[in-house]
Amino acid sequence: MLFKEMLKELNLEITDKQLSQFALYYDELIAVNKVMNLTAITEEQEVYIKHFYDSLTLAGALKSTDITLCDVGSGAGFPSIPLAIMFPNMKITIIDALNKRIKFLNDVIEKIGLKNVTAVHSRAEDFVKEYRNSFDVVCARAVANLPMLCELCMPLVKVNGAFISMKGSNAAEEIKQATNAINVLGGKIQNVYSLNLPCQMGERCIIYIYKDKEGSNKYPRLFKLIKEKPL
Repeated sequence: MLFKEMLKELNLEITDKQLSQFALYYDELIAVNKVMNLTAITEEQEVYIKHFYDSLTLAGALKSTDITLCDVGSGAGFPSIPLAIMFPNMKITIIDALNKRIKFLNDVIEKIGLKNVTAVHSRAEDFVKEYRNSFDVVCARAVANLPMLCELCMPLVKVNGAFISMKGSNAAEEIKQATNAINVLGGKIQNVYSLNLPCQMGERCIIYIYKDKEGSNKYPRLFKLIKEKPL
């Protein structure tokens, strides 16, 4: 199935220019992956479905695409780069703790001509010092367990914004474990979306956490404490 046809399942229309940008992104990802560990998935159809299409499933959870979005721990650029390609009006900030990944992302941003993305070398617990309560949406995909992610991401979200966590199929236990963290950090789960990727390539779960009040400024703690004693 062609990528253009797959995206119709998400109610997304893609232009020829955007298809070319995805092709350039794929080529760069595969070329750099030979010398840097970016992804274990390299077969073209799998990359398009398990990375590109999967990233764009987040769009279905958004109330608007005219937003500021921060992607925490973006790795090779998922979901932020596919979102930036599809939604030029979305202002996206990527943060990642590994500088060589940020260099890769800046190269991609330049080569495919994206004007709406900034990639920053930082850890979330440091980035929040300047950007607390700054973004309409903060997202994370396959970074850490949900209680840890909530503490790292929710302080960056504006009141009345959302933290969106992209997970695999078995998210129920993580949601249960994160109940206290979500409450302490000023949020509540508003929706949990389950979906199947095309070509039977897996199940996904999108957890939409609405932030209705500010949490304490003492969060996030040092990463060591977050890991050792999750909220």
